[in-house]
Amino acid sequence: SKATVSVLNCCLVSFTPVPRTMKYIAAYMLAKQNNDAPTEKDVKSIITAVGGEVDDARVSELFAQLDGKDVEELVAEGMKKLANCGGGGGGAAPAAAAAGGAAAPAAEEKKAAAPVE
Repeated sequence: SKATVSVLNCCLVSFTPVPRTMKYIAAYMLAKQNNDAPTEKDVKSIITAVGGEVDDARVSELFAQLDGKDVEELVAEGMKKLANCGGGGGGAAPAAAAAGGAAAPAAEEKKAAAPVE
């Protein structure tokens, strides 16, 4: 899922933040769905299967950074980091509820004002 890949990307802080890095992480996570120990070949196959170009050095770098690490633990650590990041997402639901609450009485007023035939 996108969340899992994002969390994994956050965990691998030593990666240079390059937009094209995500495809390698995503391919690794997809390969991991079928094999607990994905190989570089698995990752390369996934990327090329969807028409992507593979940089062998990036694939090797990913595997070197993951060597000896448990991806599930990295994801869990990343979730903790994301929780500490905060963000402004919490205000959207109350604002939507307030807007929805204001819209409902207006709709009722229109019904009440409609002439009865």
